[in-house]
Amino acid sequence: MEYRIEKDTLGEVKVPKDKYWGAQTERSRNNFKISIEKMPLDLIYAYAHLKKAAAVVNHELGKLSVAKKEAIVQVCDEILEGKWDEHFPLSVWQTGSGTQTNMNVNEVISHRGNELLHNEETIHPNDDVNMSQSSNDTFPTAMHIAVYNAFQKRLVPALQQLKATLKDKEVQYMKLIKIGRT
Repeated sequence: MEYRIEKDTLGEVKVPKDKYWGAQTERSRNNFKISIEKMPLDLIYAYAHLKKAAAVVNHELGKLSVAKKEAIVQVCDEILEGKWDEHFPLSVWQTGSGTQTNMNVNEVISHRGNELLHNEETIHPNDDVNMSQSSNDTFPTAMHIAVYNAFQKRLVPALQQLKATLKDKEVQYMKLIKIGRT
């Protein structure tokens, strides 16, 4: 496997060359090898919605250039399409605030966004993607978005199908005489 060297406040770390994540994600992968349970993609997709909205608002406030906003928005859309699922490898077992997952999403958006910008500008995972955000706020927000989406996409249709099935059975067995039971 080939690696690239990423740097953060703790120093250098080797990151697989073919991955969009950075130093903080790699440190989490190495430090939290305690399970096989990965962070659910529903949460990652919720984070993509959140980061996309934050980029749009930060641009409207004059804090983020048009080019950076458009690159971040495009990457978030690509994440929502499932294009980069393999770039979110972290365990569910991490700190309570979800900082590692927040940073994993920031790093993937930053690295892929920089590819899209072709060195015209540079998107920084903290300064640009995570602008005006805190893991203590984004993680619970992403959880709420993920739950809402799961309700709308899976629970509500399943309940509608159950209701329709029970209605069909009611009609199908309407003339069947049964003894009453308590």
